[in-house]
Amino acid sequence: MITKDDIRDVAELCKLNISEEEVENFRKDFSRILGYVDLLKTADTDGVEPTYHVNSGTQPLRDDMVEDSMPVEDTIQNAPEEQYGYFKLLRVMD
Repeated sequence: MITKDDIRDVAELCKLNISEEEVENFRKDFSRILGYVDLLKTADTDGVEPTYHVNSGTQPLRDDMVEDSMPVEDTIQNAPEEQYGYFKLLRVMD
């Protein structure tokens, strides 16, 4: 059973601000999803070959080719901020 505190914890980890109404809606949704998972666990899979990936074939690989790219100076001029020849970004992780 998923609790409201579980939902709040996940929202905090995701850096999301959600209302109490959303907390309750997510709690109901996750509880329903976990109920479906429990139902799937009861399925008889004896003799069924496992499927590891829906596309079991291999994908053709392209040859690696060195190509000219945009000059660094042209790229950096589009950056809101630049430092040491790189894009300077805001911190995205605490």
